Amino acid sequence: MTSLVQSVDWLAIAPPTVAAVVGLVVLVADLFLAESRKPLLGWIAVAGLAAAALMLLPLLDADRSTFCLVGDTEVCSYTADRFTLVIQFLVLGGALLSALLSVTALKDFGKRLPEGEYWFLFLSSAAGAALLPASRDLATLVVALEVASLPAFALVGLRHGDRRSSEAALKFFLSSVTATAVSLLGISFVYAATGTLHLTRVAERIQDVDGQLATLAQTGVVLTLVGFAFKTAAVPFHFWVPDTYVGAPLPIAAYLSVIGKAVGFSGLILVTVVALPSYADAWAPALAVLAALTMTAGNVGALRQQSTRAYSAVRLLAWSSVGQAGYLLVPIAAAGYSDDPEKSVGSTLAYALMYGAVNLGAFAVAALVGRAHRLNRVADYRGLYAARPLTALLMGFFLLCLAGLPPGVIGLFAKVTVFAAAVHAGLGWLAVVMAVNVVIALVYYLRWTALLFRAPETAPDGEAAAHRLPAPLTAALALTGVLGIVLSGAPQLVLRFTETGLF
Repeated sequence: MTSLVQSVDWLAIAPPTVAAVVGLVVLVADLFLAESRKPLLGWIAVAGLAAAALMLLPLLDADRSTFCLVGDTEVCSYTADRFTLVIQFLVLGGALLSALLSVTALKDFGKRLPEGEYWFLFLSSAAGAALLPASRDLATLVVALEVASLPAFALVGLRHGDRRSSEAALKFFLSSVTATAVSLLGISFVYAATGTLHLTRVAERIQDVDGQLATLAQTGVVLTLVGFAFKTAAVPFHFWVPDTYVGAPLPIAAYLSVIGKAVGFSGLILVTVVALPSYADAWAPALAVLAALTMTAGNVGALRQQSTRAYSAVRLLAWSSVGQAGYLLVPIAAAGYSDDPEKSVGSTLAYALMYGAVNLGAFAVAALVGRAHRLNRVADYRGLYAARPLTALLMGFFLLCLAGLPPGVIGLFAKVTVFAAAVHAGLGWLAVVMAVNVVIALVYYLRWTALLFRAPETAPDGEAAAHRLPAPLTAALALTGVLGIVLSGAPQLVLRFTETGLF
């Protein structure tokens, strides 16, 4: 029997490893630090995530693989190629920005959020999310998926004595566990039919499955895809999103909106485009329909939000993220029809990077407004320009990016790449559905943007307006704002960066 043991390329696995090791350091340090010094844990976590992101730089030159079969070094369980690096950059960069939001949030919540447990769970989830895009066998894929997901359940429900937080965690847990069970059943069927877990070998062997096992293989493919549809919050598996985002601490909602999606979509790409290209005639139409349903349900849900309802700002961002998930599904579906699936996957990555930067920026502004208005209603943003002009301008810019309107050129650019992927793949009907949804989304994005610049109902509090922002929150706003503006000035950088090396 071929041995599975091989030497480890520590540089290749450094990004997720650094995040995991820092998580353990934080857990141990929490035992010895006095209560007054617990805020240091947050800065250790921020430094660890920055170090993990910097470990991507030595990997830019060439593809590296490790945990390969001794008899066949082309078949590996971990590969650091361009696809991996783009997703890891998104994951670790998004986690770093969410960590900056968390430093302020933990201070505001006081003892209702235990800092040691919070940062250990946060870093553990980030490590699993960074591992997943590098996974090239189904076992590693599932392990990474669960390492990313399990700590997130606890983070959502970590606020002591908060009923909404507990209910949100329960919904998130039940939906995710269902998805995992369905995925595992599907993967077990695929393994039974092919005799391998490595994605490239699955792709080779599933084409020539024995007639008696063909039905088993087909069932496995369907169940695996259904499981990942849960993870991506695709309709009709999206029901947990709004309540989870509202019940979770706001930095965790921001984390789930970007990193959670990156995890689900990278796993879906690996399973469909890499492991199951021979079943493209089955999964491509299914994903196209899911994309249409998801973007429509998300945008209609966001459109129906009442500005005076409690937590309506977070709910609107939650429904918006469901709609954005539909756009992200379009190029993956197009990859099944296209002669150049790598280019289609690149469109998804480009859109994900744009979405990650501006959505985290919008959540950063929501975190700022939420400090003064605990109910965080859309109506609370009225007259923000009068109180905090720069913050209002940034929020308007982020919303216009999400809508795909100038000056948010990066949002427009990302939507055009997704349109192009659909049209080039012959999915004209899906491009039309997307165009209709972009128009629907304009209504609620522009409505919210206009509210920022309307005259406030009461005179702005001069003392509150002049109050100094916490440094971590300021840093998060500045980083997302600069990133959005730079990319709007040179959007071609995104597409060049997202040229994948999956094949």
